[in-house]
Amino acid sequence: MDAIAALLSRNSAARLAEPAPAGAAREQIFRAALRAPDHARLQPWHFLVVEGQGREALGAAMARAMQRHAPDSGAEAQDKLRANPLRAPLVLVLVARVRDNPKVPAIEQELAVACAAQNMLVAAHALGFGGIWRTGPVTYTDELREELGLAASDRVIGFLYLGTPEGTPKPLPALDPAAHFHRWPR
Repeated sequence: MDAIAALLSRNSAARLAEPAPAGAAREQIFRAALRAPDHARLQPWHFLVVEGQGREALGAAMARAMQRHAPDSGAEAQDKLRANPLRAPLVLVLVARVRDNPKVPAIEQELAVACAAQNMLVAAHALGFGGIWRTGPVTYTDELREELGLAASDRVIGFLYLGTPEGTPKPLPALDPAAHFHRWPR
């Protein structure tokens, strides 16, 4: 699939099954991440690759983080967090390794990781896989960052779930660029 076709047809896939991207396909997806815009070439991205039994460990870490962050969250919320990483065969934890830089504020470093994530979603789609970016209340907490063994300056910005799409994709609405792009000044 060519790049424009991949960009114009990519759709989030909520239901993902085996196989996950592996071998050369995985390598291409990961390389696509590293081509994201990167002011001052800080390379602020860091990705935790979670699969197999690691998905259960990630779910347990998410549940513990939620218990510490919001002790009244309840068993049902923690059970859901434990199950979340099992929804796809491959989960990538998106981490921004934020550094002090006089020219590149933290938000730009986080956005670079977001762009890397989008590159991976489009690359996975172009290679016949599916993906979805997920977050949730525990995502941005210090407790999750600590559970994952990340540095105090690191920021978890989300999770990419990757695998083979199951079922029929949701139809994409036709969007009119004229509704979102406006000449300035008018």
